[in-house]
Amino acid sequence: MGEFVRLEVVDGVGTIRLDRPKMNALNEQVQEEIREAAKQAAERDDVKAVIVYGGERVFAAGADIKEMAEMSHTDMIKRSAGLTSSFTSVAMIPKPVVAAVTGYALGGGCELALCADVRIAADNATFGQPEILLGIIPGAGGTQRLTRLVGPSKAKELIFTGRFVAADEALSIGLVDKLVPADQVYPAAVEWASQFRNAATCALRAAKEAIDFGAQVDLATGLEIERQQFASLFATEDRAIGMASFIEHGPGKAEFLGR
Repeated sequence: MGEFVRLEVVDGVGTIRLDRPKMNALNEQVQEEIREAAKQAAERDDVKAVIVYGGERVFAAGADIKEMAEMSHTDMIKRSAGLTSSFTSVAMIPKPVVAAVTGYALGGGCELALCADVRIAADNATFGQPEILLGIIPGAGGTQRLTRLVGPSKAKELIFTGRFVAADEALSIGLVDKLVPADQVYPAAVEWASQFRNAATCALRAAKEAIDFGAQVDLATGLEIERQQFASLFATEDRAIGMASFIEHGPGKAEFLGR
């Protein structure tokens, strides 16, 4: 368990909890603790789905600018790969991941939310990639993941201006999947994640990998990725259980083993 980031597991749902007062500034230590929590969430068999949560007041308001301001070009050349890969470790968790966003998700905070599969946000949450106002650009996936989510034109407009995005606009452009009252964000995320407690774990992993890797390649290669993932599931016990249950009892009644 890290000083500022911990993995909490309850009833099959793992929560990567950011807790660095006051704004969950994402300094190098927090980045590495996120990496370790993501690694644990990925490896633990008792974790079926994951929530990334910053608490009731704020998700994460961005990088630690005081730390970053002291870094030279050489320093950032050395650190930038670690920054990117620490966030990517969340995106690579082979399980459903939801970001539960309250308050601000700015800069690195927005980039961290983009690493989730789904984003549930408070109806008063605020998003943005304001790095341009510091004379830099997003450096933890913002130019890439935001573009893939909302399209090049909208991503450019948001990154070029650095403006803040209110929750309702975030929903309308596809940056957020669902809005709820602020005090319902975490419960809504738990409800979403809990539906996977007894799901076919291997099939979920295959689906996520096929979608994520397929989105980065041409259609023919993507179809080949899907074909291989699809065929591989015929080696799992869950496939046999699911089909037998469907034949005997109808859909949605299988009790999967996760193997």
